[in-house]
Amino acid sequence: MASAARDERIECDVAIAGGGLVGLTLGVALAGAGIETAVVDGTPPEAMKDAAFDGRVSSIALGSRRVLDGIGLWSALAQDAQPILEIRVSDRDAPLFLHYDHRAVGDDPLGYIVENRAIRAALLERAAALATLRHLAPASVEALEPQGGAVEARLADGRCVRARLAVAADGARSRLRAAAGIETVRWSYEQVGIVCTVAHEREHRGIAHERFLPAGPFAILPMTGERSSLVWTERAALAPALLEAEAAVFARELGQRFGDFLGALEPLEPRWSYPLALTHAKRYVAPRLALAGDAAHAIHPLAGQGFNLGIRDAAVLAELVVDRARLGLDIGADDVLAHYQRRRRFDSVVLIGVTDGLNRLFSNENRGLRLLRDMGLAAVNEMPPLKRFFMRHAMGLAGDLPRLARGEPL
Repeated sequence: MASAARDERIECDVAIAGGGLVGLTLGVALAGAGIETAVVDGTPPEAMKDAAFDGRVSSIALGSRRVLDGIGLWSALAQDAQPILEIRVSDRDAPLFLHYDHRAVGDDPLGYIVENRAIRAALLERAAALATLRHLAPASVEALEPQGGAVEARLADGRCVRARLAVAADGARSRLRAAAGIETVRWSYEQVGIVCTVAHEREHRGIAHERFLPAGPFAILPMTGERSSLVWTERAALAPALLEAEAAVFARELGQRFGDFLGALEPLEPRWSYPLALTHAKRYVAPRLALAGDAAHAIHPLAGQGFNLGIRDAAVLAELVVDRARLGLDIGADDVLAHYQRRRRFDSVVLIGVTDGLNRLFSNENRGLRLLRDMGLAAVNEMPPLKRFFMRHAMGLAGDLPRLARGEPL
């Protein structure tokens, strides 16, 4: 049997390397539209559903919710999704702040907070139900070899997946991106993101808080129940001590930053940490290869837009592939890939500039800058048309939207 597996050749339309949130979202979108798809992932499916695998949550913008609804996922996520009704942005303890309220732009929430493990469970369930999707896990792609009108992915176990298009969704340190000779712009923020769940005494009322502290942004994201997810940006040199601190010490440090507006706090174990860095690919494509998600753009978690960027990658690429396939044309041709890069690069570059600029602007002690940025927050707060413009962007409702994000079928 082992020998047979090593000799197995799998034929499909699209081969996706990386079965994380973006890779599986793309796989489900394509397979649901009848595109024969293989997703190759190095992590066993059961491990991905384990609560200890990843303590993070994702902010899902309204446009992204439409994408997930359009590919048959949202119904499985709705009960685990906490609507974001308001967002409050403040600079430390300054009296001036910026307040977004969903009622200013309609009846829909600004977005939703969902635990990553719930998203993974829904993706895996949907993937298992699609006859046109093969989820190969645990497995890894060792090499990609373009061969005329196709590409072959050689797996570490000896199997070969032959497709007309390959997608690298294998993370910020993508091996396939490097093997394709695609260079990146990368720098470390010298910050660490500390993530944990906090139980609290009072209701959060669906309000998300983004507080800018000297070490970096401190986000309090409402979850279902009387819980919030904490994304605490700290200097890399100080983070290890906080992560290793006894529960009482950690709770005291947390309380000093969190405040008492939600009453008594109880940090729930465990704690996770992630080094924060920017990685941006200079190209999103190579012959028969497209980059998606963090393989194309890994950004600062400020504003929680990383997964939304990846969802838009998946929606745009799925739309281009499906449209080309329906015409009986080559889904991996150079013009398809060039179109994908044009549609996704501007969106990514703008968001990279915004998140990087805000992090640098607010993560410092300069008194003059602090006065200017506080006045800027207050000024935007008093300009309803400008606030609505920013809200629509944060909700994923502005720009060159794919059909799924507009609520239209793929």
